[in-house]
Amino acid sequence: MSLITGIGWVTVSGMGHGRESKDFALSAGQLPSISRKSVFEKPYQHFGRMDEFSRLGLAAIAFALKDAGLDEWTRMRDMGILASTVYGCLQTDIDFFDTVMPGDDQSPSPALFSYTLPNCFLGEAACHFGLMGAAYVINEAYSSGLSAVCNAMDGIACGEFESTLAGVCDLGCPTHFPLEERGVPGAVFLVIEKTPRSGCLPYGSLTMDKNGDIMLDGKKTEDLVGLVKECLRQLNN
Repeated sequence: MSLITGIGWVTVSGMGHGRESKDFALSAGQLPSISRKSVFEKPYQHFGRMDEFSRLGLAAIAFALKDAGLDEWTRMRDMGILASTVYGCLQTDIDFFDTVMPGDDQSPSPALFSYTLPNCFLGEAACHFGLMGAAYVINEAYSSGLSAVCNAMDGIACGEFESTLAGVCDLGCPTHFPLEERGVPGAVFLVIEKTPRSGCLPYGSLTMDKNGDIMLDGKKTEDLVGLVKECLRQLNN
């Protein structure tokens, strides 16, 4: 059994975390601009030079850790970070490729090149929040958002780590790119722990049945959006 102790998100409808905001929805549209001040109270040297995909994922992780009371640290912590994505940093890759095209009056962008892997923001989060543990991105054709949660639960059950962040991060389909639209833009992360490290009341307990279905307090959940909404509903009852 694992416990959900924090929820954070950045979606078309806004950004925030479970104990501060009830306005959670994951839908199509334009994501809000993410500034350092909208996420972090203190200066963050690297935030301004990050690509949009990395800022999106890091912001949702920051809100989830704040919700769980784990955003402050003095010693490194055993916590994994698992993210599911459909498009990853493809838009960043395209933007970087545009800077190396022959005939352009510019040099290849070193800033963009630094973020041409979809797991770059996981490293940023690990360094900024003092996390050590497994950190990887799961690329999926169509994402329910539960793949990362399933992997997180397996990791905790196997003793790979005591707690983890698990969720989704996507900017949406890159503009002017011949791909079928799959999924909607936004990032949502959960803090999942075996034993809560702070005094925050858990949203509920996660288990997996023999068919591999994820259960929240014994009730089957179909996708990450439904899981988050049920957590918020239970918190407010």
